[in-house]
Amino acid sequence: MDEEYRKQLETKNSLIKTLQDSIKLKDNQLETIQDSLKLKDEQIKILENSLNTKDAKIQTLEKTIKLKEDQMKAMASSSINENILADKDKEIEDLRKKIEILNDELTKADEDLEKLEIENEKLRQTGITALGSKILDFTNQEITKSEILEEMRKIIQKSISSVTIAVPKIDDLQDLYLYEVRSSVNIKISCGINPGIEEHVELLDEYESLDNISLRNFDGADRYVLNRDGEELLMAIIGKNENNHLVFKTKDPAHIRLLNPLVMDSWLRSRKI
Repeated sequence: MDEEYRKQLETKNSLIKTLQDSIKLKDNQLETIQDSLKLKDEQIKILENSLNTKDAKIQTLEKTIKLKEDQMKAMASSSINENILADKDKEIEDLRKKIEILNDELTKADEDLEKLEIENEKLRQTGITALGSKILDFTNQEITKSEILEEMRKIIQKSISSVTIAVPKIDDLQDLYLYEVRSSVNIKISCGINPGIEEHVELLDEYESLDNISLRNFDGADRYVLNRDGEELLMAIIGKNENNHLVFKTKDPAHIRLLNPLVMDSWLRSRKI
């Protein structure tokens, strides 16, 4: 009797142990599933963050992802089983496919941008090649007298306090519209004046009647110079050919400071009238 009871007790203990092992295994499986779910959720968050860095189509994807998140929250309150993991895998795979599509589109956009950059570089190189160098060669450059005087006129209209001018002849001043300059602007002019030419004499009388204009006779006749308020400088050196002028304009203070002696040269070498 005792032997039979002992055997029954051993059998029950064995069953209890088996049940305990089974429960432990189930607990381990449940823990594995929960860890897997957590990993999947983290993967989804990573994918969502990746999607958030994409371009214009991100807003559409974010709405899709938000819908998936709501579905996952609903599933979290239900019993955990293998089907949930399968659904999560499918959702992640769908998101990956969407990301691949976006990446393909962005890659194509990058390729298009690269092509544009290459085309721009070609255009830039073409421009440099056309010039031969960034240093301009004025040996055969054609800039006409009228173009120089027109630019001088535009600069003079911006004057505030003082203007220094040098032109080959006094009749060149007519194209500068000096009568339109404010009377508060002090104008010093060096130019060729021939007393034997009636027009020169008449122009001299007109300009000398203006209190803000001082004229001197300069025989150089080889340059056009304009210094406006010490802030803007234009110089044009007359070349061998009629329209071959070496012309440059600058607002750089260092340029103006270095070239100012050349600007004043025509005034200092001029004769008072």
